[in-house]
Amino acid sequence: MQKDQMLTRRRALFTGAAVVGAAGAAGLLMTGSGTDAARPATPAAGAQAAGRPLKPSAYRLRPLTGHGSHQALLGRTQVRSAPLLRVSGRGSTMVLTFDDGPDPRYTPDILDTLAAYDVRAMFFVCGEMVSPNKDLLARMADEGHVVGNHTWSHPLLTRLTRSRIRFEMERTSDIIEEGYGERPHWFRAPYGAWNRATFQLGAELGMEPLAWTVDTLDWTSPGTRTIVDRVENGAAPGVVVLSHDAGGDRTQSVEALRQVLPWLKEQGRTFGFPVR
Repeated sequence: MQKDQMLTRRRALFTGAAVVGAAGAAGLLMTGSGTDAARPATPAAGAQAAGRPLKPSAYRLRPLTGHGSHQALLGRTQVRSAPLLRVSGRGSTMVLTFDDGPDPRYTPDILDTLAAYDVRAMFFVCGEMVSPNKDLLARMADEGHVVGNHTWSHPLLTRLTRSRIRFEMERTSDIIEEGYGERPHWFRAPYGAWNRATFQLGAELGMEPLAWTVDTLDWTSPGTRTIVDRVENGAAPGVVVLSHDAGGDRTQSVEALRQVLPWLKEQGRTFGFPVR
């Protein structure tokens, strides 16, 4: 499929999608339309990251850390000092996000479930996973999902040089453009490990930093019911839910989505994306 055809189809799909606005600071308490805002959840700690880049099968999360100070705009993208943790919007809109893919073993099942319930989500992909699976990015574009940058090899960015961080980000944006038809506007640091360089370089590459409000901790394989409970308990206007479609055995994550989406729809939850 030609790039201009992908872009046209993607924009047409987005026209009817629910869209929400990004909050201006991490941890912002938001107000919904007649609904009390939920307090942002503190991301739980994952396994300690090694000093060297981890293989996809070993992807894990660390607590969020924000460093640096507000700086001037670079182009149209603000240089932030902390990632966005939630979004502001109306009603019951929330954001579903999936990290570390695409993985041909699990991502198609997640896409199938989202399609069955007419739900759009965000996928933060790793370049080395995209390389052999560009067809899955094309499908994400066709079905109206948003693709974000999660680096090439999922390293701990706070231990890399500035030039290496840029390489990880830029190379991934390049391959996303090849498979998705557009460069990403959103970035998520592996392990939730942010520093001044990640915010500056992300802004230079035209990307906003998005973290999460509700951490399912599905990478620990806690059981399908536990993952479902964490999403149901955390569901509220503006929350950003973190799950995974790669980086290990994601059978529980796939099944949890199948179980939780009908409940969320019954509760009147809608799903959208942050906007810049």
